[in-house]
Amino acid sequence: MSATRRVYAPGRVNLIGEHTDYTGGLVFPMAIDRGTTLTYTTTDDSIELTSGDVAGRVDIPLPFTGSAAEEIPDWGTYVAAIAAELSATTGLRGHLVSDIPAGAGLSSSAALECAVALALGFDGSPLELAQAAQRAEHAATGVPTGIMDQLSIAAGVAGHATLIDCHSLNVTPHSIPGDIDVVVKFIAHRRLVGSAYADRVAECARAEADIGPLRLASPDDVVRVTDPIARRRARHVIAENLRVVEFATELAAGNYVAAGQIMVNGHASLRDDFDTSTDEMDTAVNALNALPGVFGTRMTGGGFGGCIVAICERGALADGWVVKPSAGARHLA
Repeated sequence: MSATRRVYAPGRVNLIGEHTDYTGGLVFPMAIDRGTTLTYTTTDDSIELTSGDVAGRVDIPLPFTGSAAEEIPDWGTYVAAIAAELSATTGLRGHLVSDIPAGAGLSSSAALECAVALALGFDGSPLELAQAAQRAEHAATGVPTGIMDQLSIAAGVAGHATLIDCHSLNVTPHSIPGDIDVVVKFIAHRRLVGSAYADRVAECARAEADIGPLRLASPDDVVRVTDPIARRRARHVIAENLRVVEFATELAAGNYVAAGQIMVNGHASLRDDFDTSTDEMDTAVNALNALPGVFGTRMTGGGFGGCIVAICERGALADGWVVKPSAGARHLA
């Protein structure tokens, strides 16, 4: 009988840099101390998984041909996709426990993909793990997401956020100061499948057809985008890339009021130019921004629901999860 092992993959919260990764832009996420733990033993010919958090059981014969996909729960489609991506021939029998709510915009699916990949024997670099998990995400959902979620989870550094250049795929750790709290608050369930996410990707592509890569464009280039909707999307992406650099600089300097204002500006851009916020999210953001000790709040993740994130003075917010920057996906035993 094989030995029992455990793998852990954190969730992530994005502090600034939203909807920029699929155009090769800049993002500033951090892996967090909430995640998915998979306890398992290896098997010869199947993947058998249960979950302590959601219903259903995954039972996938190996090698996986796709025939079992309709017989497994929704969360099992990610397991099947990463098994197919890795051409897994050695399986596992295990149990999942997670404290990342599904649909919260904290990358529960990417954490699941990375955890299962490690349990199936993946032994490449964090970047290679992220790329494999991203391809699995695309296969499972059909949504053309960027690489931020998987790379921030695979390459997380304890005590740090990660500034990621999604064109070069360079990852630069940035220390999160100990005299502030990062607080995440769940507002509303969201689901990217069937959402307008793919529309936003296409709209950015239309803008790039007029002015070239948005990661290289300046605010002055926005007026050359002919389609009004694509012009608004481009204005957000170009300004958001600049905000990532400004936020990292202000945070490192201890200028928390300035860093918070950058988050506020980022939310306004997502609301007004990218149309990914909701009235419920806007109300929650405004409520937190009005509280003493809060430097800035914004929606985080793909949008259309999910979570908001704030930076604030230590102890300023009692409602929500105070999250700490975590190391990346890894074996625990």
